[in-house]
Amino acid sequence: MNNHPADYQKAIEFHGHCCPGLTIGYLAAKAALAQLKVERAADEELVAIVESDGCGIDAIQVLLGCTIGKGNLIYKDYGKQAYTIGNRSTGEAVRIVVMAGSMVPLTAEQEAIKSAVFSGQATPEQEECWRRLQSERTGRLLAAPAEDLFRIQKVELKLPSEAKIFNSVICEYCGEKVMESRARLQNGKIACLACTEEYSRGW
Repeated sequence: MNNHPADYQKAIEFHGHCCPGLTIGYLAAKAALAQLKVERAADEELVAIVESDGCGIDAIQVLLGCTIGKGNLIYKDYGKQAYTIGNRSTGEAVRIVVMAGSMVPLTAEQEAIKSAVFSGQATPEQEECWRRLQSERTGRLLAAPAEDLFRIQKVELKLPSEAKIFNSVICEYCGEKVMESRARLQNGKIACLACTEEYSRGW
C-alpha cells in the first residue's frame, strides 16, 4: 500500500488519510475521466454533481478539479455514493453509482471494532486491527475492475451556468458584507441570512 499512484497519493494528502470511502471517490473520478475522455479541469470545464458529503468527494475535487470555490461542484444531500460528471465542451455526462454488494460487509466482530474506534474508546490493539482492515478493504477496491464496483451510465444533463460574481451589500444588523443575491429586507433594512428572522406557517 506504499506504492500509490501519484494522483491517488495527492487525494490521500488532501483528505488526510487513506480509507475505502476516499478510494471509491478516486476510482469513480478515474472512471469518469476515462468515460468522457478528458483530463482534470483547469477551470470550470467539468461539473461534478455529488449526492453525499462522504470521503470520496475529496478525491473528486483533487482528480477532477471540481470544487465549491470554482462553482463546478454541486452537492445534493441524497445520501448516495453517486457522482454525475458533465463536460461543458461536449455536453456529455456520465453518472457513476456504487453498486450494492460491491464491498464485502463487515463481520459482527469488525463492526464492534469500528464502533470502538469511532467512539474513541478503542484499545491500541483494536486501532491497529482497524487500520489493517481498512488497508485490506482499500487494497481490494483498488484491484477491482470498475464494472464490479459501479454502475456507469451516459446521461443527459442540463449543465448549470458557470459561477457568477455578485456585488456585495452591507447587512445593517451585523455590519458584514453579503452577496446581493443572498440578502433580504427585514423591517426595511438589509439583512444577511444569519440575521434574518425565520418565518413559517408550517410549509
